[in-house]
Amino acid sequence: MNRTHLDADLVRGLLSAQFPEWAELPVTPVDSAGVDNAIFRLGGEMCVRMPCSEWSAGHVRKEQRWLPGHARRLPAKIPTPLGRGVPGDDFPWHWSVYQWLDGTDAITANTTDEHRTARDLAAFVSALQRIPTGDAPRAGLHSGLRGVPLPVREVAVRPSIENLRGIVDTDLATAAWESAMRVPPWRGKPVWVHSDLHPGNILVKDGRVDAVIDWGLCNVGDPAVDLMVAWTYLTPSGRETFRAELPVDDDTWARGRGWALCVGLIAYDLRTNPVLGDLSRHAIDETLADFELTAA
Repeated sequence: MNRTHLDADLVRGLLSAQFPEWAELPVTPVDSAGVDNAIFRLGGEMCVRMPCSEWSAGHVRKEQRWLPGHARRLPAKIPTPLGRGVPGDDFPWHWSVYQWLDGTDAITANTTDEHRTARDLAAFVSALQRIPTGDAPRAGLHSGLRGVPLPVREVAVRPSIENLRGIVDTDLATAAWESAMRVPPWRGKPVWVHSDLHPGNILVKDGRVDAVIDWGLCNVGDPAVDLMVAWTYLTPSGRETFRAELPVDDDTWARGRGWALCVGLIAYDLRTNPVLGDLSRHAIDETLADFELTAA
């Protein structure tokens, strides 16, 4: 992936050329654990989201195309573009200006009632699945292979398990992954999925889930991929509430646990980002504990 250097001066130059009405507003980098985009605060009410690589640049047009319609149909806030930037001097890709969403990511801010949180997340996932798919993008490389049939990820998961020998219980991880591989695939119509539901992409405000951000991997595919939030974020008690609120069959639930394990193992194997590493280890620990419990 080709990367480019991003800083406030670059953003100011692009704004001056394409959105002069905002060019005089302060531009401030925002600390983020994300690796695909850089965020800059623009004044007090907006932000600029800049792709960091050619691969993540491909997500921008997708978000610009689909998020405005999604925002009208979802019970939580999501980013919607106010300005659609195009390639310019010293920057080769499309980029976006969004409204700033208040709130704190769920890594550092706790909700006040986990069962209400579980119900809120279930309502969000259910509403997203009901959005018409039409000519929406099917799961594939653009979605990081999220939403595809789970066995497609075998080629990445197996080496990750081996690379984590001595760090996680690789025998248990292998058994849990092989169990997920035996689950029948999704036979229904593909549905809209966010594909990256974890605490870093959930914003909390006043003790409740307020917004879901970072839609670069969204696609139309297997609904199980969004169930990963049950293991990336919720406790066993919260998982029970979350599942009770969803029209989900046993196979889809099992694939959801498989997706949480898959994403956790691959991301933790990379070990290049401490925040994502902690999130990934949490997902691994929760899925393996759940697998042991249900397999007993």
